[in-house]
Amino acid sequence: MALFNFEELEVYQVARGFKKRIYKLTNLFPEEERYRLRLQMRKAALSMTNCIAEGHGRFTFKDRIHFMRESRGSLTELVDDMNDTEDLEYANPDHLMDLKQDAVHVHKLMNGYVAYLEREAAKQTSSKKLRAR
Repeated sequence: MALFNFEELEVYQVARGFKKRIYKLTNLFPEEERYRLRLQMRKAALSMTNCIAEGHGRFTFKDRIHFMRESRGSLTELVDDMNDTEDLEYANPDHLMDLKQDAVHVHKLMNGYVAYLEREAAKQTSSKKLRAR
């Protein structure tokens, strides 16, 4: 049961599931990565969903769009970190490819949500212009 509206967003739900997979992946890393790549990936994954939630709590469409773009940046940072994970041979390349496919799905949902917010912002702007006449 969702107590806050952002929890009902498909983009949030899918990103949250992706974050869980990133956390499981980082559990496979060697101990020496505990405070480097592992921590970096977990912070980026957390930032991804935090930004969706924070943006949804903002009042303006401009702010919501900004935070969704920040979230998308964290997602692409994670893809780069997955490349490092592959280069360092910390995980199976097939597993990483599956995670990257999930990242593509999350990215598409983020882009779709940003497009929706931009359309809603444009409607609001044109509505204000009509009222001003």
